[in-house]
Amino acid sequence: MAEIITPWRSVAAAFALNGVLLGCWASRVPAVASGFGLGESALGLLLLVMGVGALVSFPIAGKLADRFGAVRVTRWIAAVYLVSIALVGLAPVVPALGLALFLFGMCHGAMDVAMNSWAAEVERHMGRSVMSSFHAMWSLGAGLGAAGGFAAASLAAPVSLHFVLAALLTALLFGPFLRIDWTSRVASGGAGDPVFAFPRGALVFVGLIALGAGLGEGAAVDWSAVFLADVLGTAESHATLGYAVFSVTMVAMRLCVDRLITRHGPRRVALASGLLAASGYLTCALAGSLAVALAGFVLMGLGYAAVIPLAFSRAAADPEIPAGQAIASVATLGYGAMLLGPPAIGFVADISSLRVSFALVGLFALLIAALSPVLGRVRPAPQTA
Repeated sequence: MAEIITPWRSVAAAFALNGVLLGCWASRVPAVASGFGLGESALGLLLLVMGVGALVSFPIAGKLADRFGAVRVTRWIAAVYLVSIALVGLAPVVPALGLALFLFGMCHGAMDVAMNSWAAEVERHMGRSVMSSFHAMWSLGAGLGAAGGFAAASLAAPVSLHFVLAALLTALLFGPFLRIDWTSRVASGGAGDPVFAFPRGALVFVGLIALGAGLGEGAAVDWSAVFLADVLGTAESHATLGYAVFSVTMVAMRLCVDRLITRHGPRRVALASGLLAASGYLTCALAGSLAVALAGFVLMGLGYAAVIPLAFSRAAADPEIPAGQAIASVATLGYGAMLLGPPAIGFVADISSLRVSFALVGLFALLIAALSPVLGRVRPAPQTA
């Protein structure tokens, strides 16, 4: 086994593990809601609790990764994350489910920060862009987790049994890859540094790029099917094609975009990404048929694929803020937009139309293109081994 465990495969396994567990949860949300008799408002509150857990965890995980090393913290959180999905499945009452989901959200968000910090270290070690390929592994893992959920639901397996087995199988499949002999860099700052380092300097604009990408991805997740069904009158069976096309395109692009970044540089790729994403949303906003709208979702997938990986790579190399805290601050803006953006889109749609909402999201994508120069390569913050 040792000969096939490389730094790239080890980090890829961490991303895949994170994605599998989230995909498991997402695939059984209807079953959980049905099992507890949850209405839309109660379910929405629980999902908010999970999201808040993730947001709270970002700065804590960033601080821990800088102090103890990203690889060590990634392993710690992965172990708790595996336990948390089982606790979600075994929760006997709604309050216990809420606590389990808060822990699950914290683990998901904290591992996101730690593993991206580790990924940035491996990227520097390899001397070429590989961050997007790690995010592709996350997407593939999420798809694998969702497929497992579909199989469990088809077999009428209880959520408790499904989540416990998923935790065990995921640990057996990906756990050994996390045992690679790797020493993370640690920040030179002291224990008295603030837990949350607000973005400053150029990192403020990197955070805005992440915000634009988070808003676009969140809108595609939550509003693509609604747009196709309500605006274009697409049949319910075909309304899911929008997000499916978006996801497949994004994964395919993430598997190959690292070569474009290495060849043309992050600024040019970010510029093209913002323009493609904006053209995708504007195409949808003006679409009069399903085919045209799906072409717009393809453009979105092509455009957003590289943006968050580029933002995290740039954050990890920030000369003023240690890598973990920098990634945490950027992740907070990106994830916050993904969490809070869709409700804002709904509000705008209520007072105007969903076409107008999509056009506004396209304008935020143009912000990515406008701010692309800040993603140029910089020297990382001073660190010690």
